[in-house]
Amino acid sequence: MIELRKILVALIAVAVTACAQKSSTALVIETAPVERRSIVLSVQANGTVEPVNIVEVKSKASGTIIKMPVDIGASVKAGDLLVQIDPRDVQNQYDQAAADVSSGTVSRATALAQRNRSAELYKQKIITAQEMDAATLAFANADAALIKARTNLSIARLRLADATVTAPTNGTIIEKPVSLGMVITSATSSASGGTTILRMADLSKVRMRAFVNETDIGNVKPGQVATVTVDAFPNRRFTGIVEQVEPSAVVQSSVTMFPVLVSLNNFDGALKPGMNGQVTMEVARHDNVLAVPSDAIRNARDAATVASMLGVAPDSIKAALASARAARGGGFGAASSTPATLAGGDTARRRGGTARVTQGGSGGGGAGGGGAASSTGRRGGFSRQGGGGGAGAGGGGGGGGGGGGMIVFVKQNGKFSPRAVRVGISDFDYTEILNGLKLGDQVALLGPAVLQAQREQVQARVRAGTGAGLQQTTTPAGGGGGGGGGGGRPPGS
Repeated sequence: MIELRKILVALIAVAVTACAQKSSTALVIETAPVERRSIVLSVQANGTVEPVNIVEVKSKASGTIIKMPVDIGASVKAGDLLVQIDPRDVQNQYDQAAADVSSGTVSRATALAQRNRSAELYKQKIITAQEMDAATLAFANADAALIKARTNLSIARLRLADATVTAPTNGTIIEKPVSLGMVITSATSSASGGTTILRMADLSKVRMRAFVNETDIGNVKPGQVATVTVDAFPNRRFTGIVEQVEPSAVVQSSVTMFPVLVSLNNFDGALKPGMNGQVTMEVARHDNVLAVPSDAIRNARDAATVASMLGVAPDSIKAALASARAARGGGFGAASSTPATLAGGDTARRRGGTARVTQGGSGGGGAGGGGAASSTGRRGGFSRQGGGGGAGAGGGGGGGGGGGGMIVFVKQNGKFSPRAVRVGISDFDYTEILNGLKLGDQVALLGPAVLQAQREQVQARVRAGTGAGLQQTTTPAGGGGGGGGGGGRPPGS
């Protein structure tokens, strides 16, 4: 049993030695220049394309559909035929009303002539006043009958026209719930509101209804420029304008959202109602500013973690921060005045699509766990840069950040040196530099160094566990039972 343990310990020692030799290989650190860029702070949300105005087409006439020349997706212009309803009933009513007008016209002319003759006879005192009154009354009745006949003819003409349903405006047929031969009811005489024949909309202008998280809705205002991407055209960008922020919230999966309407110009008809997509709304934009890749920036604690990977003494980081504070009268590390910057913790975050880079007090912790847990802001996630302090090899709490300044490593003459900087807004790829760097400076991209530091921390823990195992194997047999637990921890635990 003891021999087996010795063999196992020897294998672990060989593995640790191999890992140490591998980690000692020179780490290649890439650099990037300080450049001038445009950095846009934006809010992202998912949404659905919908028409701006949907028109429900109904008929004022009841009857059987005998002609329907349009189908779903057809583009129509105002006045085009949509549906023809069987016109025989209304045609008969129209013909009867026209006949009544003709008859009433003759009756009125006859009554008028009779009244005129009666008036002449009454002047000559040939007829009595009673006969004169009867002639006058007959004319008035004939005149009223003609007016009624003309009114009925006008109504019959409208009903006959209603049997032919035409497009009220230019648009596209998006829904057709009826078909040829179906009997429909009138929209004016039916208690149910009548049968919906078609639904149409003008798709030359559409809008996207996007749902924005309540934490970001305060940054969205009508008139802002928005960029829309739909799943059907992933490589195409549609430009729109924020039209309205609806005041009523919608709760989805216990998350409070606010609908935002973005109007889009759909001149080529590429956007269809119901398409899903993403909306990106500009919140802030800084043009022609100094910027570096976000991977080059670390808080003081994380910079101390990776300093050894770059051949930089950890004390030089504190010196750089102290020098910067002295140069700025002790004010270095204060949050910038941009809308996207808040005090209280180095944080690059995205919640519902909003990216912010903030700076403030840097938490405690040694050079260990905090550096291993650090990450540069990732797209689509809620990531923190710096966050809480870890119980690393240096241990301890408080004050590790040296005042909350951000650090970059500048390469000069083949060597890296720490430089304290103040940062502005970030789009997760690049971060604005307010001061501390100049155009053309080469800064280190710290992603590989962070990974290397994490790897060495794991290896240090493995060595610590292996050393305990070697010590336990030298104990007498009587103490072996207690030592087995300390030496049996697997690497990386």
